[in-house]
Amino acid sequence: MHFASGQELKNRISPLAIASAKYKKSYIKVTYSQPRKNGREIFGKVVPFGQVWRLGANEATELTSTNDILLSGNVLKSGTYSLFAIPEKEKWTLIINSDNGLWGAYNYNTKADVLRVVLPATPIPSPEVYESFTIKIDQKTDSARLLFLWDRTQVSLPITFTESKP
Repeated sequence: MHFASGQELKNRISPLAIASAKYKKSYIKVTYSQPRKNGREIFGKVVPFGQVWRLGANEATELTSTNDILLSGNVLKSGTYSLFAIPEKEKWTLIINSDNGLWGAYNYNTKADVLRVVLPATPIPSPEVYESFTIKIDQKTDSARLLFLWDRTQVSLPITFTESKP
């Protein structure tokens, strides 16, 4: 496996980005790379429907949590996980996987899946187009939404912070 140097990280076409949130002693962080739309049709073309996608570019997106959290009501133990998705026109299947350090989804292994959650994919209700793939955490005290935004598509994963420690 190839690990990028600091200079390589700065010069990437799809730059590295981080979304994070903290509630009391619980901290979550999502590390991902931001591909750009560049006039392309994204979902159904650049990101084919019905296929596993790394949720960004370069290395697979990773979610780290210091405490157990609830994802759409499902317990996810503290730790670091790779995130993948299977986008469809009206829904996405979000995959939380225990294999870390993967480049893309090329070596994705379903046997390492920890959790799968089906989420509705909705058009963004504004004229705004997200040029870069963006992950945001919209936090409301002990609950939050993990937002996946690109082009005119928005997918939202409900998160609830817990005080359960590893």
